[in-house]
Amino acid sequence: MLTILGFAMIATFLVLIMLKKMSPIAALVLIPALFCVFVGKGAKLGDYVLDGVTSLAPTAAMLMFAIVYFGVMIDVGLFDPVVRGILKFCKADPLRIVIGTALLAAIVSLDGDGSTTFMITVSAMYPLYKRLKMSLVVMTGVAAMANGVMNTLPWGGPTARAATALKLDASDIFVPMIPALAVGLLFVFVLAYVLGRRERTRLGVLTLDEVLVGGHVQEKETEKDREQAELGETVLVGAGGSGAGRTSAPATPSAGSGAAAVGDGGSDGGADDDTSDDGFQGLDPRRATLRPKLYWFNALLTVVLLTSMIMEWLPIPVLFLLGAALALTVNFPHIPDQKARLAAHADNVLNVSGMVFAAAVFTGVLQGTGMVDHMATWMVDVIPAGMGPHMALVTGVLSLPLTYFMSNDGFYFGVLPVLAEAGAAHGVTPLEMARASLVGQPLHMSSPLVPAVYVLVGMARVEFGDHTRFVVKWAACTCLAILGAGVLFGII
Repeated sequence: MLTILGFAMIATFLVLIMLKKMSPIAALVLIPALFCVFVGKGAKLGDYVLDGVTSLAPTAAMLMFAIVYFGVMIDVGLFDPVVRGILKFCKADPLRIVIGTALLAAIVSLDGDGSTTFMITVSAMYPLYKRLKMSLVVMTGVAAMANGVMNTLPWGGPTARAATALKLDASDIFVPMIPALAVGLLFVFVLAYVLGRRERTRLGVLTLDEVLVGGHVQEKETEKDREQAELGETVLVGAGGSGAGRTSAPATPSAGSGAAAVGDGGSDGGADDDTSDDGFQGLDPRRATLRPKLYWFNALLTVVLLTSMIMEWLPIPVLFLLGAALALTVNFPHIPDQKARLAAHADNVLNVSGMVFAAAVFTGVLQGTGMVDHMATWMVDVIPAGMGPHMALVTGVLSLPLTYFMSNDGFYFGVLPVLAEAGAAHGVTPLEMARASLVGQPLHMSSPLVPAVYVLVGMARVEFGDHTRFVVKWAACTCLAILGAGVLFGII
């Protein structure tokens, strides 16, 4: 009976969040609470939740202060030179532009927010793709895959969810996975090179006199250029919003472009309209939060923070807590300014930390009632004996379709604990299972269940179906490259 109820609870949770009948936070709390009553252990619900909250508090703290830290770094201009440098590198060569897209998306992904990555990347690169008549699905596909690999950072979401679900330390999951993830990122750059060469063969290398003004790309007209539409200026808007120094700036689409507003994340991206270049929000080179005199301090602080995390000098939550406090104090010494920055990032912080604490109910009930043990026993019985010792590999393969067709919340909180228990019966450690579960993230970032992908296709004026048809095969190859590297290096 517990086996049936356990699978029924997971299925109910998945269906409700995929159909958007409930928010993930509400579903993580209410569904397990209801099933706890069905099992007849409603009186122990409080104990299950408190045990879960106690174990998840470090993960929630890490996510909270990591979001604040990287949000502040974007606010103060740490990444502005990177954007300008990549635009200079790209020039008018399609090969360089595609590689630059992957590089920019990977760097900006350090803040752990997919929407931020796509907004900044498309804002910077879209004018080049439009003016040179390059394939926009190449831009969206490469950006999504680069972000998918980088999304495995401990503060990006999946690693934290895996750590939360299996009660592990995020650094123990992530640090050993770095070589395999590096192979995945290298695969994305190689793929960007191949796609860029294909675009270069199709279009050739165009010679354009370019100058960089702030964060824009402006081009001097040639005789050939005068017959084309004027290059749309990259509209650079002030800081604010969801913690990355951006606000929504609606584009001014031409008639019939079918363009969604930049910030609305709509799925109706519209077709590629060659008659106009639309404006986009990005990094305002004149925003009030910039701290150019403190640039090298912020860069050094970030390098020290990431090095400390990899070397495990202190627990990750402590490192980000100290880093966020120091970054705020040095860059914004006045308390009202600090409050303004914290308020700007509060939305992201609340959503992520709230999800983690809500997960304490789900995982607590699943473990406390014994449901996960009974489901694992059933799975052990149905999995062929010969596959048991290879449950980590099985989990890695399953992560591709499962994370594409369900949310990360559903997979990591609903499915992974069951797979981990089944693996434990055959001697596979929870750490191996957690690492294997990260393999599917490059494909997951193009899932129709990921809100950020609608920001990507909406800003790029690409139909979601076109993006899907292009990216799925390449993203799946990226996932398999990570899995193969993980097995080869003995990580998985």
